[in-house]
Amino acid sequence: MGKHVLVIEDEPNIIEAISFILSRDGWTVDTHSNGHDAVDVVRAKAPDLIILDVMLPGKSGYDILTELRALTETADLPVLMLTARGQTKDRDLAEKIGASRFMTKPFSNAEVLEALRELVPQ
Repeated sequence: MGKHVLVIEDEPNIIEAISFILSRDGWTVDTHSNGHDAVDVVRAKAPDLIILDVMLPGKSGYDILTELRALTETADLPVLMLTARGQTKDRDLAEKIGASRFMTKPFSNAEVLEALRELVPQ
């Protein structure tokens, strides 16, 4: 099936844009907007894929990804990291801790859909 995505992002405009394009493409979209309890939400929702912002209130996307990779049930979960900071060191850190893909903001709708389709083949 592979059509359930959890978007962990704190910018309403980005949440709305991603939710719209993914819903239109047939995805079930859940959203969450803080880092405090993001890992608990991932475990409760059990999505097929996560879109994870790097800069979140409460806990960074890097910290969340590190926690997810340490848990057996989320160790292999595809994670697309989003960030406004696209420096090489940010990309390297994301890859080192286990991001499946890394995308900088702003991004195009087509880029997001292409990345998700590669991470979760239909």
